Amino acid sequence: MKVNQAEITISAVSPAQYPNEGLPEIALAGRSNVGKSSYINSLINRKKLARTSSKPGKTRTINFYKIENKFFFVDVPGYGYAKVSKTEREKWGEMMNTYFSQREPLALTVLVVDFRHVPTSDDIQMYEFLKYFELPVLVVATKSDKISPSKKNKHTQQIKKAFNFNESDHFVVFSTEKNEGKAESWKIIESYLK
Repeated sequence: MKVNQAEITISAVSPAQYPNEGLPEIALAGRSNVGKSSYINSLINRKKLARTSSKPGKTRTINFYKIENKFFFVDVPGYGYAKVSKTEREKWGEMMNTYFSQREPLALTVLVVDFRHVPTSDDIQMYEFLKYFELPVLVVATKSDKISPSKKNKHTQQIKKAFNFNESDHFVVFSTEKNEGKAESWKIIESYLK
């Protein structure tokens, strides 16, 4: 998909603030600092629509980005960042639970993980949480340019094994540096926008 129009619509903390246009939503989840914002920016060919930060745990709201007036990318708060207070973490947990368990326009969740490492317990918990609600998932393994081609298959298998990956889900190896996985990501995302 060629994106000419992309804008942040709202940063929401409760369902009352969610857009009610009925457009399909593609949610993006992942550990703090795993590269969700870079992934969004890369897909839409923008440098700064989704704010990237060197400070993990910066996204504390659910951010809705309207794309081509056709759908929303929904960036949910990153998880697994230790320096956030317990109260703050519980608030995030509630916000995420409400969104993923009740949001009807949610068509697909993109779970962003680091291709270089085996998924963390937080990553696994997130995947299991999404599967509990029977939501379709696209796992995007970023930073693939840091892994030699000969080891890519091994890393893919390690990640899938850790997740007990459901073969009805999707898996894409991705690199913003090399544009790897971009066309494949769009193909999968667009199949959920019908």
